[in-house]
Amino acid sequence: MYEFKDEFRTGIESIDKEHAKLFEITNRAYETLVDEFIPDKYDYIVEILDELKDYTVTHFQHEEEYMMSIRYKKLFSQKAEHEEFIEKVSSYDLSNLDENQKDAILEILNFLADWLVHHILESDKLIGQ
Repeated sequence: MYEFKDEFRTGIESIDKEHAKLFEITNRAYETLVDEFIPDKYDYIVEILDELKDYTVTHFQHEEEYMMSIRYKKLFSQKAEHEEFIEKVSSYDLSNLDENQKDAILEILNFLADWLVHHILESDKLIGQ
């Protein structure tokens, strides 16, 4: 469903590999949503959120270190966007998630799809230019 196409590449190999990983996580979230053979998706959703938390620690650190190394002028705004992502992923109420699994996974997917399009295409692409 979500494909890491050339238009998402920044031209920075390490960052592109990590972005491809985010596409993989997003695809797993989508597959969890549509898999009718998993009636209780709670554990899968928690796993996806945990993986996103781990991903952000590593990826955002690498991306910010790279931006500092090239003296990227928009580093501060990038950091702010990264913090918003971390806050969003951390804000999910696991008890509410269990009660509304479909709504939760849809919200996560919408959030991730928006991030893939807006953050990567509009912010991260500029880093490589």
